[in-house]
Amino acid sequence: MEELFKMLPHTFIPLFVAMDIFGVLPIFIALTEGISIQRRKRIVRQSTITALAVSLVFTAVGEFIFSILRITPEDFKIAGGLVLLVFAVLDLTRHEHKGKMRLPETVGVVPIGVPLIVGPAVLTTILVLVDHYGVLVTIVSLLLNLLLVSIALTSARRVVKFLGTNGITALSKIMALLLASIAVMMIRLGIQGLLKN
Repeated sequence: MEELFKMLPHTFIPLFVAMDIFGVLPIFIALTEGISIQRRKRIVRQSTITALAVSLVFTAVGEFIFSILRITPEDFKIAGGLVLLVFAVLDLTRHEHKGKMRLPETVGVVPIGVPLIVGPAVLTTILVLVDHYGVLVTIVSLLLNLLLVSIALTSARRVVKFLGTNGITALSKIMALLLASIAVMMIRLGIQGLLKN
C-alpha cells in the first residue's frame, strides 16, 4: 500500500495533464447550453462511465495487441511519446474556438466521454503507465482523475466563472506544454530502454 502511494503522483499527474479538463470545460458548457440541470447531470454521469469503460477495455486489450503485433514496451513509449507530442503541439498552436458544436442525443458518450475526456492522448498515456508502473496504480489514478472530471463538469459554470475565459485558456495551454514535456520523457525512456537491450 505504501508503494502504491509513492507511485500515485507519477501516474496521476500524467493522466490529469492528458485529460486536460480545462480544455474540456468550455466545450462541455457550449454543448450543454440551455438544457436542464437534471439532463446535464445525466450527461456527466454518462460521459464518466463511458470514459471509464473505454479506458478499462483498452487497458485490458492493449497488452494482448502488443503481443500479437510483437510491439515492445520501448517501441510503444517512443511511438506514444511522439503521438502525445503531436497532440500537445497542435493544442498549443490551435486558435479556433471549439465551442460551436451542437447537442446530439448521445452527447455523453460521443463526443464528451470519447474523445474529449478519454481520447488518444489519455489511452496512450494509460498503456505507457501500465507498462512502467503497473495496472493497479494506473487504474487508481484513472479513477481519481475521472472523479475530478465528474466534479468539474458538474460545477462547470462556477469553475469557468471563477477562472474566467482567459484563465481557462491559459491553464489549457499550460496543460498542453506539460503534455509535451511528458511526451519527450516517454520518448527518452523508450530510447534508453532500446539502448539497454
